[in-house]
Amino acid sequence: MTVQERPGAAYRPTPPPAWKPRTDPAPLLPDPEPYRVLGTDAAAGADPQLLLRLYAELVRGRRYNAQATALTKQGRLAVYPSSTGQEACEVAAALALEERDWLFPSYRDTLAAVARGLDPVQALTLLRGDWHTGYDPREHRIAPLCTPLATQLPHAVGLAHAARLKGDDVVALAMVGDGGTSEGDFHEALNFAAVWQAPVVFLVQNNGFAISVPLAKQTAAPSLAHKAVGYGMPGRLVDGNDAAAVHEVLTEAVGRARRGGGPTLVEAVTYRIDAHTNADDATRYRGDSEVEAWREHDPIRLLEKELTGRGLLDEDTVKAAGDAAEAMAAKLRERMNADPVLDPMDLFAHVYAEQTGQLREQAAQLRAELDAESGEGAHGAEGDAR
Repeated sequence: MTVQERPGAAYRPTPPPAWKPRTDPAPLLPDPEPYRVLGTDAAAGADPQLLLRLYAELVRGRRYNAQATALTKQGRLAVYPSSTGQEACEVAAALALEERDWLFPSYRDTLAAVARGLDPVQALTLLRGDWHTGYDPREHRIAPLCTPLATQLPHAVGLAHAARLKGDDVVALAMVGDGGTSEGDFHEALNFAAVWQAPVVFLVQNNGFAISVPLAKQTAAPSLAHKAVGYGMPGRLVDGNDAAAVHEVLTEAVGRARRGGGPTLVEAVTYRIDAHTNADDATRYRGDSEVEAWREHDPIRLLEKELTGRGLLDEDTVKAAGDAAEAMAAKLRERMNADPVLDPMDLFAHVYAEQTGQLREQAAQLRAELDAESGEGAHGAEGDAR
């Protein structure tokens, strides 16, 4: 600020012209209540085929979560962060994107990756501890499942900005939990995205807890969607258990980004029914009554009620969705129960384009130990080639 002094008057600070708002904040503010479709008049305009597809994906996703959780108890998975209760966000995110777009998931978003077409086993490879990631990100246009909180958000912005500079018609959708909004990467990503008007959509799945920390102890903002106005982008608040509403809001945000309208921050209010992971005891920080209340707002139940009321859901449709989900789970069990064939030397592959001296030294040490155990020199040539 500048300060002007007048004879006989007090100092009066005068802001320079740059203080003036660059944009009207009113259109950027989210609605006071989460947007809903199911159970409202807006549901009449929802595409029946889309609703049925969402339903089938939700049923399959619920079964996928249950099967993956069971695999942790059988020792076939090291850890699994279930998205049970959040399936509407996961499925809607996948279906809102075009094939040419990119998905940037967090560690809990295996279901979104599967709904986008990724092999269910490949989606679990990282959580099994078999490989750095279980798939080729470029082939599927799905970034690696991100375990560090919110670091995938700047990556999404960078890719989206690069695509725009190249003239590619690509949108990036980045998923993050409410806990991730407390990270510096969240701030940096949204700030750059808004300044660059990058074609990226940020989907915050607000499931109430950052492990055991409730939302009220993370932020004093009216909602996480309100944070958008501080960066100069629209904020949308949506019922995260309403699959039709989440799909509509995300589709609009993706379309806006593709047309050059810049980024959008979407907060989907949902709930994590299961524990944070199989290593978490959720009873230490929340009660059964809270969980049961959210079960009444289950995303599958909400969609079933809408479809049944419109005469779109019958016993055959329910059975077909259930059978497809069971077939997927059976195949997943079969493949996950087979011991993978792993080469310990792969620890050093795909880390650097050219290995560092330290890595070459470690690789040689491991190769020598393996050769000593096996009495063979099979690993020598392979390690040298790398």
